[in-house]
Amino acid sequence: MFIAQAFKPGNVFWKYLVGSVIVIGASFVGQLPWIAFIAAEAIKTGKPVPMDEGEIMRFLDLNLTLFFVLLSFAFAMAGLWIVVRRMHHQKFKEIVTSRPKTDWKRILFAFTVWGVFSVGMILLVYYTEPGKYILQFNPGKFAILAIIAVLMIPVQTSVEELVFRGYLVQGFGLLAKNRWFPLVMTSVIFGVMHIANPEIKQIGYIALVYYIGTGLVLGIMTLMDEGTELALGFHAANNLTAALLVTADWTAFQTHSVFKDISEPSAGFDILLPVVVIYPLLLLLFSYKYKWKGWKEKLTGDVNPQSKQIDINEIGPTHE
Repeated sequence: MFIAQAFKPGNVFWKYLVGSVIVIGASFVGQLPWIAFIAAEAIKTGKPVPMDEGEIMRFLDLNLTLFFVLLSFAFAMAGLWIVVRRMHHQKFKEIVTSRPKTDWKRILFAFTVWGVFSVGMILLVYYTEPGKYILQFNPGKFAILAIIAVLMIPVQTSVEELVFRGYLVQGFGLLAKNRWFPLVMTSVIFGVMHIANPEIKQIGYIALVYYIGTGLVLGIMTLMDEGTELALGFHAANNLTAALLVTADWTAFQTHSVFKDISEPSAGFDILLPVVVIYPLLLLLFSYKYKWKGWKEKLTGDVNPQSKQIDINEIGPTHE
């Protein structure tokens, strides 16, 4: 059982609070090079140091800014590894999966499904609503973007998934000894963590429905599949397509992407469509492929600390 892997002698909930602070602290350390480069550029050009978030994101070249933003997640990953190994005395794999080893085929399947869907939807919008996107493809800048994105965005998305759907799901499960509490808590925290995103400022707090809903579906994937592999693949595909294909002046990722969204942002049905229609269909696809059973028990049942060894038949084939 995935959550039960946290039930070890000496592993108590307060360690997860301290561990979270350490990971956040490591992320802040990872932002110091970015701050140094901004200061150096301000001194060199005589420009005032930017204070507004939008100005900060555009002060340096967009590719360089993206690199520094993602660099902080590499530091956070190192902090998470230290916390899991040294503070909780767990194998790092134990916050990834309950299987004997990480199932890369699951990651690839989820990545492919969501990547193909995302690319398809972007192209559909481009051809059916020509006034919404403009083509801004610059081969040189895009090539640099692609290298940065392919190498570093999976680190960023893996940190978020392993912190929320791995580390904190297990921590809150250790505290509550059930499954519904960590599912709800991590989904809400994940959503609220995006409250500073520029999308919230442009669209309004209704956008939190999307972020919390996304956290919820990723949590459901993790609990039903007894591991984070599907969530890891989904999240990487989602952010990679966003960074490489579409940017906008009001989004968190400012990149030299293929397209730019020039439409006026609004809170319409497109906020609710993924949460109420697309995500449930995605869960049904995964459920069919991996033969998920016992939804009520796996999403709301109690955690049995003795159930660290699971029946592989309950979570579907390891390799498909």
